[in-house]
Amino acid sequence: DPGAAAPAVAGLCLAGCADRLSLAPLVGPVSSLAARHRRAGPGLDVRHPAVTDVLAGLRRERGSAQRRAEALTVPRLKQVLAGLGDGLADRRDRALLLVGTAAALRRSELAALDVADIAVLPEGLRVTIRRSKTAAEGRGAVLAVGRTGQATCPAAAYTAWLAATGIAEGAAFRAVDRHGRLGGRLSGNAVALIVQRRAGAAGLDAAAYAGHSMRAGFATSAAHAGVGEIRIAHQTRHASLSTLRRYVREGALFADNLAVEIGL
Repeated sequence: DPGAAAPAVAGLCLAGCADRLSLAPLVGPVSSLAARHRRAGPGLDVRHPAVTDVLAGLRRERGSAQRRAEALTVPRLKQVLAGLGDGLADRRDRALLLVGTAAALRRSELAALDVADIAVLPEGLRVTIRRSKTAAEGRGAVLAVGRTGQATCPAAAYTAWLAATGIAEGAAFRAVDRHGRLGGRLSGNAVALIVQRRAGAAGLDAAAYAGHSMRAGFATSAAHAGVGEIRIAHQTRHASLSTLRRYVREGALFADNLAVEIGL
């Protein structure tokens, strides 16, 4: 019974799957198994040496550096948006990319948004996240996306998408077929594919991008613009500043051009 698995059993399962799976897919099931134990009664100790020693060994064997999605920073996002036209799918993708970036949303959060969750106000958009991945109790959040008055204004792009579709309720972002007909709610995977497809069409390496690229793009661009950690974390809802600081470091990576300073 997987619900009653001891740490030793979990460690054996990890070792048995190591030849078939990369490291990232192995870590997720451990957390899921621990969550099942908490619901069933006695918790699974994921810090037990039988589990941590196996994971540590795999990290040493394969290297600890994990592939991360490339950040869709503001300059890259503008490069992507420049290739979009006025078709229904173009309007959707423009709104999706801009709202997803400005609100620093996860792909699952974007896909879950209903029209009722995005209030269009004179000041911009008030985006309500009903459930948050990082909140143990499933608490959501309310985020502000202000108007910019620019061609890349997220509020204007979202309003244009609604006007073009006539959507008044239900899923905010939906599938569009090749004939321009609306379909059902986008999935999180569909959001990721849109990011990759649009990045590739703009001349970027599509394989380097993913649904997380919008969220990473916001954090990296904000750090590059000199926005403070606390203000960035308020929008990204990072529970740990140590995780956020990775983007801060990347955003400030070329703030000082040392190659120029040494005379190259």
